[in-house]
Amino acid sequence: MRIALADDQALVRAGLRALLERHGIRIAIEADDGAALLERLETTPVDVVLSDIRMPGMDGIDAVRQLRERGDATPVLLLTTFDDADLLLRARDVGAQGFLLKDAAPEDLHEAIVRLANGETLLQPVSTDPVRARYRYHADDAPRALFTDKEVAVLRLMAGGYSNKEIARAMFLAEGTVKNYVSVILEKLDTRDRTRAVLKAITLRVI
Repeated sequence: MRIALADDQALVRAGLRALLERHGIRIAIEADDGAALLERLETTPVDVVLSDIRMPGMDGIDAVRQLRERGDATPVLLLTTFDDADLLLRARDVGAQGFLLKDAAPEDLHEAIVRLANGETLLQPVSTDPVRARYRYHADDAPRALFTDKEVAVLRLMAGGYSNKEIARAMFLAEGTVKNYVSVILEKLDTRDRTRAVLKAITLRVI
């Protein structure tokens, strides 16, 4: 398997390269920003692109957007930290297939790359346990009311970065119904932002 690796930190790239090569994955391209990544992908095809979200110059999100605009459907796995959480939905919207925390276990990284190479999409933007460990809410931030099973199902799809239209299709609901569910969820979690609602739901073990 051949992958492209983009990260502005040389030490991070070196560590990832050593790790992946031990699993039989060849690093065909290395780049320190999105522009360099795009340039090299024009002449060197790969099975998966592994890129940091935040890089100086052209970041991972812009790189994915331009990759898709020029008709390149190579699967992209974005590496993220907790601080990148507000970017996850934007990244998915431009065509990224998966997200993984930078401190994920090596076997999780390898599995994610293999899954994307096989045409799968990673639905969860981040692993829930690390989020809970880094982003805690106090008891007085508990939800205003209990969640129904249907609301939990909607929340899980929101956590996967699905739009209201996609959630409606997946759950066989009208898009307006999903919009109402989302509004109720945001009210119960006392937030106006979908990403923060997902993070809060994760830390409070709603999902």
